[in-house]
Amino acid sequence: MTIAGIVAALAVGLAVGALGRLVVPGRAAVPLWLTMTIGAVAALLGAITAWLAGVQGFSLLALVVQAGLAAVGVVIVVATAGRERSEPR
Repeated sequence: MTIAGIVAALAVGLAVGALGRLVVPGRAAVPLWLTMTIGAVAALLGAITAWLAGVQGFSLLALVVQAGLAAVGVVIVVATAGRERSEPR
């Protein structure tokens, strides 16, 4: 994995994190900086996953994996944050 790949993964993650709040309807209980951080971390995990799968260099497949993992991570965090826990009976 190169420095350019890491920088690209961070850029993809930050963009997906910023745009990810638009996907989930309603008011988000998660701050913007947290969604962008989740997106960046998930995109880095996507870059590592693509690299371990043998995708070398800057490719469309690596970008799709990065953006996909970042989107899933952001949607999960935004959708589950702020939900009230039910009290045990």
